[in-house]
Amino acid sequence: MAEKQEKSEKNSSVIDLQSVTASNAKLTEAGYQKENGINGNHNEVYDPFSNRDTQHRTSDFGALVHLFKGSFGSGILAVPRAFMNSGLILGIFGTVVIGIICAHCVSILVKCSHILSIRDKKPSLGFSDTAEVAFKTGPTGLRKYSKLAGQFVTLSLFATYYLGNTVYVVLIAQAFQEVFNTYFHILLPIRWYILIVAVPLLPLGIGRRLKYLVPVSAFGAIFIIFGIVVTFAYALKDLPSIEERKLVNTVDHLPVFVSTILFAMEGIGTVLPIENSMKHPDHFRGYCGVLSISMSFIIAMYGVIGFFGYLKYGDKTEANITLNLPEDPLSIAVKLMVALSILFTYGLQFCVPSEIVWNRLKPSVSAKYETSAYYVMRGSMIIGTVIIALIIPNLAPFISLVGSVCLSILGLWTPAMIELVTYWEEDTGYWRVVKNIFIMVCSIGALIFGSYTSIIDIISYYTGVHE
Repeated sequence: MAEKQEKSEKNSSVIDLQSVTASNAKLTEAGYQKENGINGNHNEVYDPFSNRDTQHRTSDFGALVHLFKGSFGSGILAVPRAFMNSGLILGIFGTVVIGIICAHCVSILVKCSHILSIRDKKPSLGFSDTAEVAFKTGPTGLRKYSKLAGQFVTLSLFATYYLGNTVYVVLIAQAFQEVFNTYFHILLPIRWYILIVAVPLLPLGIGRRLKYLVPVSAFGAIFIIFGIVVTFAYALKDLPSIEERKLVNTVDHLPVFVSTILFAMEGIGTVLPIENSMKHPDHFRGYCGVLSISMSFIIAMYGVIGFFGYLKYGDKTEANITLNLPEDPLSIAVKLMVALSILFTYGLQFCVPSEIVWNRLKPSVSAKYETSAYYVMRGSMIIGTVIIALIIPNLAPFISLVGSVCLSILGLWTPAMIELVTYWEEDTGYWRVVKNIFIMVCSIGALIFGSYTSIIDIISYYTGVHE
């Protein structure tokens, strides 16, 4: 009895991290300390939150805006086209299911990052660090692969987000080209618009602190919301009967739907930088947390826009629904707003590849020149995205392939694997294994579907076969 009482008193003194449950504390303290020979009688659980830098912290609202913009961007404009490939009813159901799975994967990634921060006694972990520490402290047979796990995530993140930023350059340039060519009869090649876009990209992408990007992200969110509201208003005019549209499309069209929704909704690469920058990181998860609020709104908006967009335009729905808008001044404003929204998203998305490169360069840079080197590095990388866009201004099919492959792995497979490895020694649980295996199977399916769709698009583009 005395031993139990002493154990109870010890447990009551353990720091309550709010986002780390009692079972997680067991994983970090009872499991990890015992395994590494740490005497638990005089060691409390390490509190990563209290050891984080308190300067330049992002508020809950700022984190919500960043997360909203990370997942809710120009991709929503392609959702009506995705519904054309699924049908109205299956589109709604599929969007909700995919959204819930994506949100769950983000949640377990953040949860495991907290647990592994405690194990490794570090204030915060990035995506790659989380994968590496999970393998390093996981099952004995997997520990030798810890470096490989971290490098795999790092390479995938860099490829996805750096090339994704290159696509942003092209998309922004194309949007401005369409507006000025069509409405103002200023006929310039796409490469001229890419060079023009480079001017605002430098100040937007070179900023180091997420805190300072909050106003830009907020404007980007306002612009995309304005564009969506106007597009939605056009879509609601003179709606046809539901009987005129497919409720459930054929199976051969579903790969396009799945890959489009997944690619448009995923923003997992920016999740941990956002959570790590928060003043109150324990507010990120939970039923009323930042993640739940943002993803609920995103799923609802995707479903509504997809449903009514396809209902309005049917088989004539364009890949970007703003192209279905009539030629009037309000439509011009919408297209410009959408272009500016993508422009303002560039800085947030650019944080991922730039930090990856900086973490590799920093050890070889003198402390005296560290700040200057950092900004030179970021500026050079921004110019790099512009140069790639200038060389190959039709990058979309290739980047779609890279994004589909990387995001299906990063957004679904990797978080599921990290949770399996994190909990394996102590508290795996039958349903946790089944659930994560299911998610990993879904990720492989999304990988195949996305790759197939992208390759077909590439072949069609270069052989001149267009729909």
